[in-house]
Amino acid sequence: MSTTPTYRLKIAGLERELPIVEVAPGLAIASFVILGDAELVEAVAPELAQRLPPVDYLVSAEAKGIPLVQEMSRILGLKRYLVARKSVKPYMIDPLVTEVVSITTQKKQVLCFDGKDAAAVRGKKVAIVDDVISTGASLQAVEHLVKTAGGVVVARAAILAEGEAAGREDIIFLEKLPLFEPERTTGRYVVKNG
Repeated sequence: MSTTPTYRLKIAGLERELPIVEVAPGLAIASFVILGDAELVEAVAPELAQRLPPVDYLVSAEAKGIPLVQEMSRILGLKRYLVARKSVKPYMIDPLVTEVVSITTQKKQVLCFDGKDAAAVRGKKVAIVDDVISTGASLQAVEHLVKTAGGVVVARAAILAEGEAAGREDIIFLEKLPLFEPERTTGRYVVKNG
């Protein structure tokens, strides 16, 4: 039996027990992973899709947002979505590249579009979609990539807004997710203030 502390998330009529994981000294997150959770993706995708303005493309950073943009694209009748990849691939022609440091990776990463993906968004309305928005660093990097390619960002959306992101008015999200910190006397995790 696991003794890992958890956080109970209720979303789109479903419940999930998320393990609380320390990602930096004094900072822990409720680990929300949609990869492999088809039931959750199918439940949240219509709710998020209906909140978006009209768009030509959905864009997500590799990898956890991919099943979500796949399902949302199907619901919205979009024939294609784009993924900001985390490395330049040998088959890419004229890749467009930017860098990001996110709360879960805590190191510099590359995000890039193949040249054909960059050309596809030029002059098009784009919604940036992710599983969780926390610091907004990944969101900002994808937005920079889209704008550099000439796309017009009309929405920023996620299933969850974590910590201070839940107070932002420029993102669309379904539920709030708190950040946690270890309690000094008990070693348990408590919701972090701020």
